[in-house]
Amino acid sequence: MTRPPRDLYRRGADRPAAPRAAAPAPSTAPAREVTSLTNPVVKDLRALHLKKEREASGLFLAEGLKLVTDALDEGWPIRTLVHATRVKDQPLVVRAVAAAKARGALVLEVSDEVLVKICRRDNPQMVVAAFVQKIARLADLAAPSGVWVALEGVKDPGNLGTIIRTVDSVGAAGVILIGDTTDPFALEAVRATMGSLFHVPIAAATLEEFSAWTAAHRLPVWGTHLKGAVDYRSVAWPETCVVLMGNEQSGLPEAYVAVCDGLVKIPMAGKADSLNLAVATAVMLYEVRRRALGV
Repeated sequence: MTRPPRDLYRRGADRPAAPRAAAPAPSTAPAREVTSLTNPVVKDLRALHLKKEREASGLFLAEGLKLVTDALDEGWPIRTLVHATRVKDQPLVVRAVAAAKARGALVLEVSDEVLVKICRRDNPQMVVAAFVQKIARLADLAAPSGVWVALEGVKDPGNLGTIIRTVDSVGAAGVILIGDTTDPFALEAVRATMGSLFHVPIAAATLEEFSAWTAAHRLPVWGTHLKGAVDYRSVAWPETCVVLMGNEQSGLPEAYVAVCDGLVKIPMAGKADSLNLAVATAVMLYEVRRRALGV
């Protein structure tokens, strides 16, 4: 599976990815105890619930020990780790704290009240961390292989997170976000991935960039469309291709249909005329990847 480069750029930026900065020096300082709701770091972490703050900082929040551990195990750059005082002696928390400190992250030990403030939830997770966003540009990817999922204008963060999780589950190559999409680093999207965000390559592109990239690599693009004349189960799916899915409201626009090599449809037997985007993507991916999965 082709993985995107580790160099990053912020979504929407019109510049090359900056060279990777030197890793922060390991921290030997003990965790800072914080009980004040007005602490500047607490305010900065809370602000990451806002898209404009995520875009400005290039950071995002991951809630829960599993997600934080997955990110650390995958080598994602971490800036701050926060944990509740009452879980500081749990072995997995101790391990996460050690890993964060080894990468130069700030570690805060806080009260439950502070976690409620950071997470904006009455029942917050006991571990929260701020990580650096990773999104590649198509131009930076090596010659693609495997099955990629391209999403046009997906709006619901829960749908996007679920799709990323499905891509991970079937062993697909990655996700391409085209046009104006929801933020994959919104907290709802991150939660819905259940940690798959840290395993699945994500790229962002305009329609023009996507069309040029698929043409340059001779990648067949199959779109899902209600007017598709071909049942998705009747296609001899190649090992390397792109499955292009439209948005939740209106499906694929005509400009996107024009870049497809073929259109397929998922038959409907009942009164419903369409499926939820995340469900439709899962149905498609398990069929496209059926041979590779040995089903």
